[in-house]
Amino acid sequence: MHPCLNVDEILRLIACELVASGAKGTTVTLACCCKSFEEPVLDALWGTQDQLTPLLKCFPRDAWEEGDEGFVSLPAAFILLALNCLVRKAFKRIPTKVEWAHSRKYARRMRKIMVDASKDSVTSDTLQVLQLRTVNSPWFSGLRAFHCKESTKAFIPFIPSFLSPKTSEINIGFAGTSPTVAVATLISKIPTICRDLVSAVLCPLPKDPVITEAVSEMVLACNRDTLQVFRVDSPLTEEAREVVYQLPRLSSLRAIIQGPTSLPTVTLPNLTSIDVEYDNGLNWLQGFRGATLEKLESVIFRTEANDIGDFLGAFKSVALTTSIKNTLSQFGFGTSRSWNPSYSSLLLFNQLEKIEIQFSCKGGCSSKIDDNIIVSLGQAMPKLEILCLGRTPCAAPTGITVNGLVALACHCPRLSILRIHFQVASLVEAATSATTPLPSGEPVVRLEDCALTKLEVGKTPIPARSGLTVAHILLHIFPRLLNIKYTNQDWKTVEETIQDFRRIGGFIHRTSKAHLLHI
Repeated sequence: MHPCLNVDEILRLIACELVASGAKGTTVTLACCCKSFEEPVLDALWGTQDQLTPLLKCFPRDAWEEGDEGFVSLPAAFILLALNCLVRKAFKRIPTKVEWAHSRKYARRMRKIMVDASKDSVTSDTLQVLQLRTVNSPWFSGLRAFHCKESTKAFIPFIPSFLSPKTSEINIGFAGTSPTVAVATLISKIPTICRDLVSAVLCPLPKDPVITEAVSEMVLACNRDTLQVFRVDSPLTEEAREVVYQLPRLSSLRAIIQGPTSLPTVTLPNLTSIDVEYDNGLNWLQGFRGATLEKLESVIFRTEANDIGDFLGAFKSVALTTSIKNTLSQFGFGTSRSWNPSYSSLLLFNQLEKIEIQFSCKGGCSSKIDDNIIVSLGQAMPKLEILCLGRTPCAAPTGITVNGLVALACHCPRLSILRIHFQVASLVEAATSATTPLPSGEPVVRLEDCALTKLEVGKTPIPARSGLTVAHILLHIFPRLLNIKYTNQDWKTVEETIQDFRRIGGFIHRTSKAHLLHI
């Protein structure tokens, strides 16, 4: 064997690459043929699992059976376990010590488990057997990350059996019918099992004071020097808030703020992203005034408050007292209510790459965006890559004109996704009022030389029989345009024309801003 293959790191790299490429059969054959590959291959194969059935298949066939639909359901039997009691289980017989040791050989290799409790085929009876066998030592002793979607009422009590002192990453989602007491009990156990949590993601959670108390106690019991991600869908007590907003290594935070809550002075030097959901008033924003936020890059705010007011203005006022105007690259705001934001407050943040502001047009269009606003945004934010203003554009013939679209194309060359209210009629008018031919002598460029690929138009109205014209103008403004997301079927012709153009490998003349405004 080549001397390089005596290096464990190289063997593990080869094994991981083979597994990642989907060549699991080849990987197993390699391990069977060469003893040196056995351990690296087993670690690679078992390192990440999305269900428990493969582990149960490590037991002999006569200990369990697999039904026609792949469910682990067996003739019930009463079996005697170490707790010296009779329990009804979904095993045909008690696995021997040798069989348990054999299964642990694989279980200890698991580093990450990702399960969907609502779809997993393992029965509660089977989980009870595993739970009773983990009384003295963790079943997954090397587990680093546990991810679970849709934790059901039946599955929640067994989650602690998956965890160990080495588990540092937890991401658990709860079904809408999850019992409050069971969820609170689980949360209270997490810091006692996982002493050095790095990432805690628990959402959605039931809205209940019992959950608030459990989550707050978890915060107080966690190792404050290791916690880096805290995204928990629950408000906190005042004592827990004091801790969370002072965590030295915290990089990602989700905060739920209820009522007229005041925040402590915020000192989070390593925070890069924050997601805040609030229900009333803006007093909590004052907690960020003068805050230490040297690395903050992404902020998202959500609310269903009746009166949103000038949130952007209030945010700008606080931001001016911090350094985030120089670091912020993503800004998001979501509400299902009508709202007319003051976009000029965002002009301060010239490093923004993504802006997504959602509001509703239900009951009448609430978008007040016009060419002046969009030109100002484009000039202030040359790095913009994603711009989504409003939810799905409504059927009101309002918004920016061809001038605004051209301004975005000229000032934001990286823009790749655009959702905005705009007036399609202005594109048609620009085409029909053309007085000059395409400029000659300018270079012809391929489509991939320009940025925008996706345009979301929703219900935006389009003049009858103008699909080809609109497609023509859009391709001149955004030569790389690939997809149009629409709910108004009149846009089908536009998208088909663009797709046909792409299919034949078309070329677009690079035109100046002045020419685009007169085509």
